[in-house]
Amino acid sequence: MTEFDHTYDVVVVGSGAGAFATALGAADGGLSVLMLESTDKWGGNSAMSGGGLWLPNNPLMQRDGASDSRDEALAYMEETIGEIGRSTSRERKEAFVDGVADLVLTSEKHGIRFARATDYPDYYPELPGGKIGRAVEPAPYDRRRIGEWWSSSTAMMPLPAKTDDFWLLGRAWSTSSGFARGTQLAMRTAFGLLRGKFLVGMGAALGTAYLDAVVQRLGVPLWLNSPAEELIVEDDRVVGIRVTHDGDSLAIGATTGVMLAGGGFDRNREWRQKFQGVDGAPSGCRGALGHPIAMAGAAGAALELMDDAWWGASTAAPEGGEPSFLVSERSVPFSIIVDGKGDRFANESESYVDIGHRMLAHEGDGVFWLITDARHAHRYLRSYAMDPRVTKAMAEQGLSHRAASVEELATAIGIAPQRLRATIDRFNGFARTGVDADFGRGKSAYDRYYGDPTVRPNPNLGPLEKAPFAAVHLVAGDLGTKGGVVTDADARALREDGTVIDGLYATGNNSASVMGRTYPGPGSTIGPAMVFGMRAARAMAHARAEALSTAR
Repeated sequence: MTEFDHTYDVVVVGSGAGAFATALGAADGGLSVLMLESTDKWGGNSAMSGGGLWLPNNPLMQRDGASDSRDEALAYMEETIGEIGRSTSRERKEAFVDGVADLVLTSEKHGIRFARATDYPDYYPELPGGKIGRAVEPAPYDRRRIGEWWSSSTAMMPLPAKTDDFWLLGRAWSTSSGFARGTQLAMRTAFGLLRGKFLVGMGAALGTAYLDAVVQRLGVPLWLNSPAEELIVEDDRVVGIRVTHDGDSLAIGATTGVMLAGGGFDRNREWRQKFQGVDGAPSGCRGALGHPIAMAGAAGAALELMDDAWWGASTAAPEGGEPSFLVSERSVPFSIIVDGKGDRFANESESYVDIGHRMLAHEGDGVFWLITDARHAHRYLRSYAMDPRVTKAMAEQGLSHRAASVEELATAIGIAPQRLRATIDRFNGFARTGVDADFGRGKSAYDRYYGDPTVRPNPNLGPLEKAPFAAVHLVAGDLGTKGGVVTDADARALREDGTVIDGLYATGNNSASVMGRTYPGPGSTIGPAMVFGMRAARAMAHARAEALSTAR
């Protein structure tokens, strides 16, 4: 029997959304909890993200009288996801939908305030069960409430922006609604400061609000710089975990369970090559190396979806820099994406997972370019062009080019001028008629969400006619890997034969996603991570109560 240096009911590996949801649920259920973070920064990819949660039929929708139901949510998930493995079983889909209310209500009970992204569509809203407005996000939160913890967060959003702010701010220079939203954001920031608050939004608000609730108010300890080493297994049950903390190797007992919520293997190049055949161009945190998945595998856990990720088009990173994940930039008018021959190959405005999959599957040399005209730069916010140092480095390293003509630009990026000219001429014809006859860009409400309503007849199509023209080198990037431990409806880890590994749980990117190979709506990473984290906490509290009852 192992002699433990410390013992808790629940040990949570990780400090992102799934980890915090597990810790919140466990503490709410009266269990003692320890959270472990391998790096010197807490928050993981979640605090760096847009902070949205895709939660169909959630309590906020019900309060607003917004139309949704359990049956519609499940119909939509079946239509978009299907059943491509054990992680996407009907049982797990139902568990996700049925667990939404508990996550929201328990979070609200502990001071978390949510807001709906009422205008944000599901990513396939025209399919059966598709809706607009299923996503929720934390309301802007005062970062001063967590004191010195803020300086050790992975958060990247220093302003109180919300999802629909970001959508409208992207066209702040081209539409009155965008300008008005920019003014509202400035006023929200200023009013917060006048009240002695430093409000943050999106992923920063998500991480800050949950750290305040879990660590500061509920008293759950969070150890930074404490990487997990291995699971401690006795009599086929996970009973604890070995961790390095303050330079010492400690054995931490977990009387009820260990939750693995430490992120995927985004930054593990060896694994990316082994399972996915790519080096990867991740936009997530540097601590996502996959060690929790490896620990689970060593304990006998089945793995699934290791070849997949939350893909998307990203700019190629300059030397020493990071890629920039593109969302609105490829969807607004006056832009197209072409391959190394100069041909379009996809609807540029489709969901990021879809265009990422198309880039990976596309036959050719793996070279892709975002081609824009002058209006794209003048009218829209472009994440990849916000830092002049990065812009300069990309130009110096041949990752971006500007030219006075399409033909000159084509020569600069190694494409036959007549081929790129033919592609642009064909696209410009579509822009004038408003119908993309090749790929249907602008047909879906999701496409139009990031469009420009002042551009007619199609808000996603604008002809490329105004010099200077620009090209930015694109790669298949990602928001994290989506493969990992196969789990059941309560996030319990399963072996290949389907039996449960007692005492071991997984959620978020440490688990194989219930979303399978797609991305049904905004927040399809964080929503399930938190719902299954809460479900695991409830299962652990129930197991603890049964054990105590039996002991009596």
